[in-house]
Amino acid sequence: MEAALQLIGRSIEKTVVPEPGKSILQHAKDNKVDWQHLCTRGTCARCRCLISEGAEHLEEPTKAEHLRLDPEEFDEGYRLGCQAVVKTAGKIVARNKTYF
Repeated sequence: MEAALQLIGRSIEKTVVPEPGKSILQHAKDNKVDWQHLCTRGTCARCRCLISEGAEHLEEPTKAEHLRLDPEEFDEGYRLGCQAVVKTAGKIVARNKTYF
């Protein structure tokens, strides 16, 4: 399987090589994908995203994510882009889906 991170922003979509240790949000910012965000600390949730494929390639959810997201959101595949850090190379699909 080829390592690829598909980033789906509000109007821009790009596929990039995932870099372990870097967050989904940082990948989006570095590649000029229109990914909503404000705080980058896991408190505003503007960077919330749906991981539809490749969650196993991300680090476990952080304390900040557990404080901000509901258990149902985790079950559906939601993470905070600023907190979801690539752990291993693989195929990952992330779509920015804010609350508003």
